[in-house]
Amino acid sequence: MQSIMDYFSQHHDHLLYTIAAISLLVELGVLGMSGPLLFFAFSCLITGVLVSVGLINGWEMQVLSVGVLSFASAILLWKPFKNYQNSKEAPNTSSDMIGRQLLVSTAISQDTGSVAYSGIEWQARLAVGETGCIESGTRAEVVAVDGSLLLVKAL
Repeated sequence: MQSIMDYFSQHHDHLLYTIAAISLLVELGVLGMSGPLLFFAFSCLITGVLVSVGLINGWEMQVLSVGVLSFASAILLWKPFKNYQNSKEAPNTSSDMIGRQLLVSTAISQDTGSVAYSGIEWQARLAVGETGCIESGTRAEVVAVDGSLLLVKAL
């Protein structure tokens, strides 16, 4: 154990790389890319590079560099990361009927219609934005469910 401590006390850049790797692994594995450790890992990596190149000497400057870079990267990258995480629209899982392609048993319009599924006639209407009519005998895809009413679109 003492040899590891001696090694890291002589090679601060390798210590910073190790801290960056551990922080990144914890961020990805445990926290699920929520942010805080990602910025810390990024700042440890950059500071490690600066120490390797010789631009930063002394542990005081290294700690200051990690702190300033963590703060700056959090300020600059927090909003873009959150926007990226929230950019994907979650699939609608409110009903297992969504996405099913069903046989139209009665022509479907904005006002009337039905589809057959599992031996049951389900009331169906055209989904918002759909126009015209889906003829009997064709297939329609369920895009939403409103109570027991299926909202469908033509295939």
